[in-house]
Amino acid sequence: MDRLTGKGSRVNDSTLGVAELLAARHRAASLPGQRTDRHRLALVIEGGSSRGAYSHGMAMAIEDLGILPCFDAIYGASAGALNAAWLLCGRAVHARRAWNPEVINRVISPVRALRGGPVVDTGYLVHTVYERLVPMDFPAILANPVTFHPIATDADTGEAVDLHDGLTDPASVQAALRASTCLPLLAGKPVRIGDRRYVDAGLSESVPIRTALAQGATRVLVLRTRRDDENVSAPSPLETRVVARFLSRHAPGTVGPWLSRVRRHHRDEADFGSDPAVMQIRPPRDAPDVGRITRDPDLLRQALDLGRTVTVRTLSPHLAPMLSA
Repeated sequence: MDRLTGKGSRVNDSTLGVAELLAARHRAASLPGQRTDRHRLALVIEGGSSRGAYSHGMAMAIEDLGILPCFDAIYGASAGALNAAWLLCGRAVHARRAWNPEVINRVISPVRALRGGPVVDTGYLVHTVYERLVPMDFPAILANPVTFHPIATDADTGEAVDLHDGLTDPASVQAALRASTCLPLLAGKPVRIGDRRYVDAGLSESVPIRTALAQGATRVLVLRTRRDDENVSAPSPLETRVVARFLSRHAPGTVGPWLSRVRRHHRDEADFGSDPAVMQIRPPRDAPDVGRITRDPDLLRQALDLGRTVTVRTLSPHLAPMLSA
């Protein structure tokens, strides 16, 4: 019997799509370093601040289905990096509590800007919520054979940077999570790691498919936080002036990438929308819009549940023979 497919005859694994490869690995129960196929399968998780409720629900489904070991690496941008971390430490479902009103209203507070504080307090999120209120198992992230690739944007060059190589201890994981989620203006000044400064991944690569492919991925499953019919528009003239002024002062290399991010979004949709090596799971078309700093608990719970449901419905038919075995 073929260990890759679980069938009596071997197939050419170069023809396997993302779902087929995922199912084959799930059947074989292989771990990274023990594969019999020639692929590198990456999970890519989109962020978007509060929109990350959708991709968190999707990560919960990956945990529900027990298919995390089928991947070789996880790439996360902004809130997608947070959701990747929860998945890698085996607490994605447990971490639903991190979206409770008492947490969200403390992390996201527009009124705090009136006192000169950050609207989005990532320091409180990473060092208080993830350490004491809804604990994240940082050592488990580091020990997982599925490698963690949090993406951030270099404040001085504007380039997308994979922070994986610097992940050596819990403190470095926390710093990477803060860097990946450092929203311009809303979360304050760039996060320094070593001799470099970083801001939110969304300025350079909000859906890090290109980084995953550049690092050798042959198949990519993408968890999205935007519907396929969702309009992505340029910022208003006022927002452009305010944010560009902030970036020019604190993260000069990111002004160009920030101004061109809508064009980059449309290019990515064109390049990867029909790529057979890339499978994307998105919120359903009737899913509600969720803004970057949405705090409505009912809306966030709905996004979590919709993300979880659509992912199970998308993947379980491919896994059904294994799940019922």
